[in-house]
Amino acid sequence: MPLEEDTLAALRALANDKRAQILLWLKDPRAHFPRQVDGDLVKDGVCGRLIASKLKVSQPTASEHLKVLTQAGLIRGRRIKQWVFYQRDEARLKAVQRALARL
Repeated sequence: MPLEEDTLAALRALANDKRAQILLWLKDPRAHFPRQVDGDLVKDGVCGRLIASKLKVSQPTASEHLKVLTQAGLIRGRRIKQWVFYQRDEARLKAVQRALARL
C-alpha cells in the first residue's frame, strides 16, 4: 500500500536533523526555551526568534525550516504582534505515526 502524499511530505520534513530537533524541542518548550515576553511557551507556542537562536542559524534559515514543518502540517504558526509563535500539531503527528505503523 503506497504512502499518502501528506505522509510523504511529513517524512521529507523530518529527514532534516534541524527540523527533527525543532519538533523535539517543541514537545517540551519550557525545558528548552527561556520565558518569553509575549505569549506563553505552551499555550501560544515558541517565538521563531528563539528557535533561530537555539538552532544557531539566521532568522531566514530558521524561517525556511519552520515553513517546511508548517507546510507538512507538523507545526502551526500563530502571529502575536510582529512575531510568529510555533507549536506542534499533535493530532497530525499521531496520524503520521499511525500511517508509519501500517507499513
